[in-house]
Amino acid sequence: MKKIIIALMCLPLISIAQSPSQFTPASFNDASRLERIKNAMPVIEKMYKDFAVVNHFPGYAYGIVIDGQLLYKGAEGYANLEEKIPASTSSMFRIASMSKSFTSLAILHLRDAGKLKLDDPVEMYIPALKGQGLTKDAPPITIRHLMSHSAGFPEDNPWGDRQLADTEKDLNDLIKGKLSFSNVAGVEYEYSNLGFAMLGYIIHKVSGITYDAYIKKNILVPLGMNTTTYEFTTIPKDKFAFGYRYINDKWRKEIPLQDGIYGAMGGMITSIDMFGKYVAMHEAAWPERNDIETMPVRRSSIREMHQPARFISLNPSYTFPSGKKLATTGSYTYGLRWMIDAEHKKNVGHSGGLPGFGSNWQFLPDYGIGVILFANVTYAPASVINTAVIDTLVQLAGLKPRLTGISPILATRQQELAKVILNWENSPAIFAENFFDDYPIDMLKKQSVEIFSQVGKIVKINSMVAENQLRGYCILACEKGNVKLSFTLSPENPALIQEFHLVKE
Repeated sequence: MKKIIIALMCLPLISIAQSPSQFTPASFNDASRLERIKNAMPVIEKMYKDFAVVNHFPGYAYGIVIDGQLLYKGAEGYANLEEKIPASTSSMFRIASMSKSFTSLAILHLRDAGKLKLDDPVEMYIPALKGQGLTKDAPPITIRHLMSHSAGFPEDNPWGDRQLADTEKDLNDLIKGKLSFSNVAGVEYEYSNLGFAMLGYIIHKVSGITYDAYIKKNILVPLGMNTTTYEFTTIPKDKFAFGYRYINDKWRKEIPLQDGIYGAMGGMITSIDMFGKYVAMHEAAWPERNDIETMPVRRSSIREMHQPARFISLNPSYTFPSGKKLATTGSYTYGLRWMIDAEHKKNVGHSGGLPGFGSNWQFLPDYGIGVILFANVTYAPASVINTAVIDTLVQLAGLKPRLTGISPILATRQQELAKVILNWENSPAIFAENFFDDYPIDMLKKQSVEIFSQVGKIVKINSMVAENQLRGYCILACEKGNVKLSFTLSPENPALIQEFHLVKE
């Protein structure tokens, strides 16, 4: 056996070694995809309109972002009930906790510039936090803990909503007075607005300018979100969507809070027209590719925000608004929520809620679609309808995820392997050193005889279905049936076949 292996490995390699320039990105192979989405839009518009009526939205605006473009948008109702100013996609809504991803993105921008590390202890920037924790053996709180809601602070939504206008001095005085903790750092997920206020303060300490100025300079302006702001008093009255609370069968106007350090957790004010550019940026981070960088933050850092950082929950029977039930698991990333369901759909986004406002955005990275909804009523359940809308779009338009690109080395190995498997004679040097130990040549020959005596000769080698750049399968169409050929390549360069399966379909 050793002689056979040595002989095989000494034959010249046919394939070219893998390099980044040979990477094949995932893509959609669906020419009518956009047309089917367009045909679904009347249904989507009605869904938003009906939901707004049932939930007493004074006004709302929505957007549908496809492949990095705000292709569909609309608005209904009023941005200002008293003066009957209609809501529009240029109306400026306060988006509450949807602001958190901008703060996280600013932290990653500073990290990429070498100005801080995510595992830096927060006490490096806020000395008063040193030594604080639930127990004496609690670890130091890090920037990563703050970004992923795992610093050990208690959930603080009602309290945090009312701190929006607090100053940096107010924040420091609070910390100096000693904080109360619900967990030790790094153990549990618990939503904390306080943690994101601290991130805003860290941005100021590291960059020398306030968090909102840093975000505007490095994210908003480069994206063309020029009039997005954190301070409502700078917005023309006919553009600001005033917030309302629906109580005792009527709307009560909420008093907006001015911008302060807690704006880093929920103070941003923007429009669908502008926020669509932000969603487009997140979509455009996918798929991985070799294109030059053109966005304000590295594509890899944006994709980093789309990965689970802190587990939240497992739901074995999550019920979608349509009534469909699927197992799901959810996590928090850096300023975003992440969910994957039993159909392997990944959903990334965030909701926002403040007195007078409710909002949500979410997108499916593998499908290239995203939805946005802003409403000007307290804690509008925007995530409920957006989840229904994005699920409906997938179903009505029959959308499929991008197909993983077939790398040149995978395609080459497919053709080489298909020539070998009929009789395993004159095998080229395409196998890793483990292969013939794990798949003895006598066993391989016996298996091939058994399978191909039933299905006949290979008539057509169908294209690979890639699972990644080094693993996949194809269907061999034979005279009397089909055979599934699957294999995995090794981490060597050029990559060699390390695992192999041949199964009659």
